[in-house]
Amino acid sequence: MSTNTLFDLVGKVALLTGSSKGMGRAMAEGLAEHGARVVISSRKLDQCEATAEEINARCGAGSAIAIACNTGRKDELQRLVDTTRERLGTIDISIGNAGVNPFYGSITDIPDDAFDKTLSTNVKANLWLAQMVAPDMKAKGSGSIMITSSTGAFRPSDTLGTYSVSKLADLALVRNLALELGPFGIRVNAICPGLVRTDFARALWDNPESERRINEEVPMRRLGVPDDLKGVAVFLASDASSYMTGQALTLCGGTHMWA
Repeated sequence: MSTNTLFDLVGKVALLTGSSKGMGRAMAEGLAEHGARVVISSRKLDQCEATAEEINARCGAGSAIAIACNTGRKDELQRLVDTTRERLGTIDISIGNAGVNPFYGSITDIPDDAFDKTLSTNVKANLWLAQMVAPDMKAKGSGSIMITSSTGAFRPSDTLGTYSVSKLADLALVRNLALELGPFGIRVNAICPGLVRTDFARALWDNPESERRINEEVPMRRLGVPDDLKGVAVFLASDASSYMTGQALTLCGGTHMWA
């Protein structure tokens, strides 16, 4: 009988921001399906609770808990981390998945408040989260931190420029954290999705021209779906990636294989 535990996450505590729906929810489901206890977090508690209930129904009672948090507010993020410790114990896995894109258009026209909000939520909050969970991982001598970046990090955009800037900054953040936290046994990696069928990205895929481009240009001939994120999250959280850190794993159906 096989005793392979390469992807076993039993006993692990995973904290995910932006996880009540879309890609974050899928990653939380994947981790719970492999034995982790997961924290579902977003700004709306009712959505968090609904997702946690569904995961508990599928994976067993206690597999998920719900905690509301606006990651752009440092005090709320600290409360999220502290409450996770109180209810589940020390944190083994964190995924900074919450993100915003409040402006669509030329980067030369973006208002200061929209620029600041994008960089604060998409980059600074991920640094805050890493700073907050790192002590738990240092004490154990192991841990996995993930940040959701984007294929937008690999090229400029005349409509999503600041979002792309923030996602490229996330890659630099991942690499620096990997360098500094590696000696403590902590791995830090980025996940870079291409276009995925989520509400967040609806403006980019829910129209006939996007459908045509996807069918003609994406090597795998389909749009990404949230469940495509499950496997990479489990891989990066588990011992299967025990010697991988500072990397950007791209899930894009082949569109950025040369980036």
